[in-house]
Amino acid sequence: MYQAQRDNDDKSALDGRGGLGCASLRSSFCLFPLQMAQRLLLRRFLASVISRKPPQGRWPPLTSGALQTPQCSPGSLTVTPSPARTICTTRVLSTTFNIQDGPDFQDRVVNSETPVVVDFHAQWCGPCKILGPRLEKMVAKQHGKVVMAKVDIDDHTDLAIEYEVSAVPTVLAIKNGDVVDKFVGIKDEDQLEAFLKKLIG
Repeated sequence: MYQAQRDNDDKSALDGRGGLGCASLRSSFCLFPLQMAQRLLLRRFLASVISRKPPQGRWPPLTSGALQTPQCSPGSLTVTPSPARTICTTRVLSTTFNIQDGPDFQDRVVNSETPVVVDFHAQWCGPCKILGPRLEKMVAKQHGKVVMAKVDIDDHTDLAIEYEVSAVPTVLAIKNGDVVDKFVGIKDEDQLEAFLKKLIG
């Protein structure tokens, strides 16, 4: 179903752990054709429309006697004030986070004041499982100067289409809402550090 491209510079990278979408254990990345992404997105849309259809004849109609209001006299009511509670919320900034949906991507990536590396990956992609932890480690070493957003292309196909992701792993460098750099496939730690330093400036 998915095809793979070989990377002769990293022949032993997968160590026998090729993903479902990779035809070769020596693959550096797995292809994710645009046509397949569009079909997946269409199937999800149709499934969501069908799931929203209200059930027919599931509940019997309510009659006038179905609901009864309890009768209370004014003297039988006792009001007990509850103590006031103050709830404070604090948003904790993590160097790595999973994107939940489109608005979350807009808020935490496009509108971010901190440079962001976006890791487009998939569960079936063997190279993604190698690059992901390696990239997280290198981002953590930057001490908050850059953050990492993880996007599963099977869960967020619309984002993969919007950013023209045709293979995984694909990593985008986004600064001030714009894509300023990009790479596809496995990179070693030195290459990742150089990529991050360039993004940070």
